Amino acid sequence: MPVTNPWLAEPAPDAVLPREELEERILNLLSSQNTAVVATVNADGSPAATPVRYFSLGLEIFYTSWNASPKSRNLARDPRVSAGIVAPLVGQASSRGAQLFGTARTLERDHPDADGYWEAVRWQSDHVERGRSLDDPPADPLTVITPDRIVYTEHWLRRAGYAPRQIWRR
Repeated sequence: MPVTNPWLAEPAPDAVLPREELEERILNLLSSQNTAVVATVNADGSPAATPVRYFSLGLEIFYTSWNASPKSRNLARDPRVSAGIVAPLVGQASSRGAQLFGTARTLERDHPDADGYWEAVRWQSDHVERGRSLDDPPADPLTVITPDRIVYTEHWLRRAGYAPRQIWRR
């Protein structure tokens, strides 16, 4: 039987991708997707994973959230967070995703740093969809995830002799 991608059958290489190239691939993933699963820690220590639509600036991702939501309450108590982002999977060769591990902070709309993030949020289409005026921008807080470590997986890297799993550290 013919093998579509014979390089997937070979042992995985273990070469480390140069940092600049790794960051470029991570940025490409973050810019080309918009859904993450954010994992927080409940008060009883159990995990809570929530899908969110995110936006990105550099290697940070952020999303709108209400302070009363379970994920926001969890992060107010314990800012440790993990977020998983995956590109559509068609087969092993297309496997591409990232796990971000770090901390989260909430920026209220009047926080001095909030404007820089809000400029990257495409809120206008949401307002149109909900019949809201574009003259009335959102006042929601933003939750910003700053990664300390990113585990990036891309099996296509194997073709170039690199390990399919690469680790980025701040």
